[in-house]
Amino acid sequence: MEIRLSGITHVYNGAEVLSDITLDVPSGRIVCIVGPSGCGKSTLLRLIGGLERPTQGEILQMGASPPGCLNPLTYIFQDFALLPWRTVAGNISLVLEDHGLGKAEMNAIAENVLARTKLSDFRNALPKQLSGGMKQRVAIARALAVNPAVMLMDEPLSSLDAQTRELLVDDLIDLWTRTPFTAVYVTHNLAEAVRLGHSVVVLSRRPGWIREIVHLDKPLGDRHLGDPELDRQQQHLWSLMRDEARAADAELAHV
Repeated sequence: MEIRLSGITHVYNGAEVLSDITLDVPSGRIVCIVGPSGCGKSTLLRLIGGLERPTQGEILQMGASPPGCLNPLTYIFQDFALLPWRTVAGNISLVLEDHGLGKAEMNAIAENVLARTKLSDFRNALPKQLSGGMKQRVAIARALAVNPAVMLMDEPLSSLDAQTRELLVDDLIDLWTRTPFTAVYVTHNLAEAVRLGHSVVVLSRRPGWIREIVHLDKPLGDRHLGDPELDRQQQHLWSLMRDEARAADAELAHV
């Protein structure tokens, strides 16, 4: 499935948050959204997910969902939102319980995503027994269980330490390499953006509009820490954002 945004403008409480956003999210690609604090990145994700309606413009879902898709649009947040009394397998199967599936089918789906996310040995663990990185891996597995057409990822790694974040970036690249998925990935971390994004959309400070879309052609599996090409791309992104990021931080400090 492809997502197409055309002329999206959004006003909240009398203030313009987003201005004239036109963007395509191609099927099987990861589009990262970056920009200064308060520029409307998460608002844009909520609009794509249908949690809010834009003031102007339209958002279209183009093409068919993948076979076996139970939920076309699925969110992954920085808050893992796991039920503490359910095991890892139980948290994953929770999203399958209202889809009319038999127990055997639900178990098969759960086992599949446990294997894909390297969680099979932790199927019976409770959330309190897991590290932050493992909890987020469970949240990713839960999203994959419904075989979504598009994953909407709102800073999913921002609450993790740097080492754990790098491990999960590697995991996401491995998942995409084995079974390509479509995602819109909001982040404030430019290193994540250049590791994960097939394209990176740079928003201006509020009201957010698209300053530039940076396309990264290197295959995801060939992107590594310390890669000079990725470092150059990261520096270019920062050059687009630096002055506005400082201004946005100063503005938020006086709110």
